[in-house]
Amino acid sequence: MATLTIVVRYFAAARAAAGLEEEKVQLPDGASVADAVAELRRIHPADLPRVLDAVSYLLDGIAVRDLSRRLTDGAELDVLPPFAGG
Repeated sequence: MATLTIVVRYFAAARAAAGLEEEKVQLPDGASVADAVAELRRIHPADLPRVLDAVSYLLDGIAVRDLSRRLTDGAELDVLPPFAGG
């Protein structure tokens, strides 16, 4: 089965929950952002799933609104907790 590898970068509370700044994650070819999020929940079951319920994502620097968006090999997925501001 073909796979792709993405780089997941964590920021703020997501970084604290994952316990690292970034990691490489392997997924099946054709995987979506939703598939990546499911894998992150599986890899980091203690604290990260709670944070993932409230985050937003950037895929290669572009905001992700549709989690069914397909990933490409080498893509960067940023996990961004909500930021206060006004």
